[in-house]
Amino acid sequence: MAHTEAQVTTAQVTAAIRTVAAVGDAIRELGTVPSGELYARLSGRFDIDQYQRIIDTLKGADLVAELGHLIKWIGPAK
Repeated sequence: MAHTEAQVTTAQVTAAIRTVAAVGDAIRELGTVPSGELYARLSGRFDIDQYQRIIDTLKGADLVAELGHLIKWIGPAK
């Protein structure tokens, strides 16, 4: 049986990076935002797992921190 892998295209990678950057930009503009409020604004675009992966990516890059239910921008200013 042949092993098959899903091919990730350059366009998909670019779209993912742009998505994470756009959410990061929104958090940076807001400074601090309740996570539930941010998710509610984005829920038509992402499910909760996708949302959490985006937040985790931003946290892993030391751009945001979660303080209880708040998400705070800790990365560089504009």
